[in-house]
Parts: sequence; C-alpha cells; structure tokens
Amino acid sequence: MAVGQYKKKDMLQTVDTLLRANDAAAKTASSNPQGASEALVQCQESAIMLGTAIEAYGEDYTPLVQILEDYCENLYQMNERLLDETFRRKTAKKIQKQLTSLQNSMKYEMPEDKKEVVFLPYKASMWDSLESVWKAADADPDCDAYVVPIPYFDKNPDGSFREEHYEGDLYPKDVPITRYDEYDLEAHHPDVIYIHNPYDECNHVTSVHPYFYSKNLRNFTDKLVYIPYFILGEIEPDDQAAINGMKHFCFTPGTIYADRVVVQSEKMRQIYINEYLKAAKEMGLPGEHVDRRFLEKKFLGTGSPKLDKVLSTKKENLEIPTEWLKIIEKADGSWKKIVFYNTSVSALLQHSEKMLQKMESVFETFKENKDEVALLWRPHPLIQATIESMRPQLWEEYQKIRDRYIEEGWGIYDDSADLDRAIAISDAYYGDGSSVVRLCWEKGMPVMMQNVSCL
Repeated sequence: MAVGQYKKKDMLQTVDTLLRANDAAAKTASSNPQGASEALVQCQESAIMLGTAIEAYGEDYTPLVQILEDYCENLYQMNERLLDETFRRKTAKKIQKQLTSLQNSMKYEMPEDKKEVVFLPYKASMWDSLESVWKAADADPDCDAYVVPIPYFDKNPDGSFREEHYEGDLYPKDVPITRYDEYDLEAHHPDVIYIHNPYDECNHVTSVHPYFYSKNLRNFTDKLVYIPYFILGEIEPDDQAAINGMKHFCFTPGTIYADRVVVQSEKMRQIYINEYLKAAKEMGLPGEHVDRRFLEKKFLGTGSPKLDKVLSTKKENLEIPTEWLKIIEKADGSWKKIVFYNTSVSALLQHSEKMLQKMESVFETFKENKDEVALLWRPHPLIQATIESMRPQLWEEYQKIRDRYIEEGWGIYDDSADLDRAIAISDAYYGDGSSVVRLCWEKGMPVMMQNVSCL
C-alpha cells in the first residue's frame, strides 16, 4: 500500500457512517429539514472522497465507484424533494440497498489491508535493539514497514532542552529511512509502533521530541510496543538485592503506556511484572496496572534483538576502516589481539576524577604494548551529553584525555553507531559493567571488569 493510501478498514467505516447518517437524515427531515439537508450534503462529500480512494486501487474496482455515483445522484434527488415523505422513504430504501451492496462488495472483493508497522528509533547506535524485528516485518509481503528516526535533545541541568539531534543519515545502507516530518502518524494510524526509548520527560540528560513521548504515541496506533535499547546480565527472580539495582527500568513511561513490552528472557519478564506491580501499587494506579493476569500478557520474554544482531554479525563480512587497519595489522599482515575497552556513564559519574586517572593508566599500559595488542576504546554514546549537563568541569578534563588519545593515534577510537562491528572484531572485553558485557559474553569473548581503585 502506498504511503498515505486510504485503508480498507477506514473505507468500510466510512460506509457504516454513511448508512447511519442517511437513516438519521431521512427520519428527521420533517422536523428539521435544514439539518437533514446539511447532513445529506456532507454524505455526498464523504462519498466523493471514498470514490477517489477506491479508484486508487485500480480499474477492477470501477463498478464500486459506479455504485457511489448512483448513490450521490439519489442523495441529490432526496435533498431536492426532502419534504415529500413518500419519495423520501422510497429513496432512503434505495440508498440503504446501494450502501449495503457496496459494503458487501468491498468486504469480499477488495484486497485486505497490509499491516503497517513503524519503527521510531532515536539514536542510530541503538538501532540494533529493533533491527531484527524490522527485518522480519520488511520481509513480510503482507506488511509495510517504515523506519522513521526521530529527533532528540540534550538537556540543560534545569531540564530545558539544549541542542537538537537527528541521526537519520547514520543508519545502515540497507535500511530505507523515512523522515519524521514526512510521515503523519495521526493520518496513517499504523497497526504497530515500535520504540526503544522508554523515558519520555523522565530522562535528565536527553529527551526525544515530546511529540514522540510514549503517552502520546499510544493515541496513534492499535499497538505500541516497547523493546529496551539495552540488555542486562541475567538475574534470578528471587535475587532482590540484584533486582534493586535495575528495578527502575521496570516502571517507566514506556512500560506504563506500551501495549506490549518485550524483554530479553523469561526470568527478566517475571522481574518486570513483579516490580511493575509493586511500583503501580505504591503509586496508587488502578485497574490493569495492578492486575497480574493483564501484565502477564503485556510483558513478553521472547528475547532481545540486540542478541540477534551481535550473533549474526561476522568479522569476515565487515568493512574495516583503513585507519583502524593501520593500528590492527602487524608488519606481516596478521592481526594483533584486539581489546574492546568500554567506559560507562555511571562509572564516570560515580568515580569522577578517579575514573579519569584510571583511564589514563589504562591507556598508558596499552600504549606500552601496542605492538602486540590493539585497544579499541568505545565510550558510552551519552557520555558527552551527560557529563556536560551534570559535571561540566569533569567534562573539560575528560575531553583533554579523549583528544590526546585520538591525536596520538596508537589506538582505535570508536564513536560510530555500529556497536556490533566493534564486538565482532574484538578478542576480549575490558571495562565497566554495562549491557555490552552480556553481548560480549554471548559472543564467547573473555570478559574482564576494570577496578577503578587499581591504577
């Protein structure tokens, strides 16, 4: 179905509306002829729009357009002799038969609507949390799938918006992008909307445009689906101490307003349900929010697309930047061991200057061993926005360390949107605890966590 095409379900709804409107006009014509006349004119306008929509389906449906043309003629005749009760009743019966015939023909002769599915990512580096779902939808001949990257803002310390960002040009080449200002959500009313940002106004560092908050998106679709942009280490549902460290993910605008929430495993699903129930009861939310049977259907533990992506990305299929190869390759053409070094936002906020000292120590160690080991440093993509907003002085020092690392050129600095490339070419993980750890572990890589106290 072409973008913006009138859907079959909408056209059938229009016929239903016409049936009711014509019946009401015929019954009220004696007592309110002016109102009945205006209603008939509106019906004629709706019929013309409906005929135009049917014509877009091709010549095979010309007979349906002819029914509408005859219907419009009867509307005109009824309006001309509105106070002639005998004529009005006779014409009203003709109209009812015409619309019923049209309705039946549309139901059984016109093709079924394709399912329309829209993906609304905001950061290109988080696209892997939706990609495998999009690929399945895109491959389905009965589905129209749209990828519509949405704008987001950095926030000032007072919560006001700062710079606007749009990353529509950073997605993989095989992903067709539709601009957010060229896709009218309200007009399309897609069957399903997928999101990976759950925070709405509750994130202190960044915010998607308020129009794309989950509490607004739910008005534009039959089903809003939230899939987390992150993946966590597995936790047992009875390990409350571990759960306390992640339970804030379980009760966000995204989990509240979405019709479905897809998480990484069955164990995580049970944790989300339990913690959602607790938080909803504490907040005094009513009805479905505190109904476990409802939540059992709302939360699905069918797995994370991030795992699909990392496991399907093969080193031999990747394009490695030339400047990276200069660091990776030895004189004989063989590759050095590559260590994925990950620094997180939370560790930097927690340890501040001590974390900076740790980073400098790590860089010095790998610099001394650069002939045998290549360091691939990939900081969390929100480090700059977070530190600039919450610790401006810390950001200045961090920036100096980052710029020096890049200028010296002995290691790789990866701030691209392609996390999976970094994982695919690396031989080991070293760094802070984050969702990347689980992905590397699933890939079979050795994992070592850095200790900030050990310099």
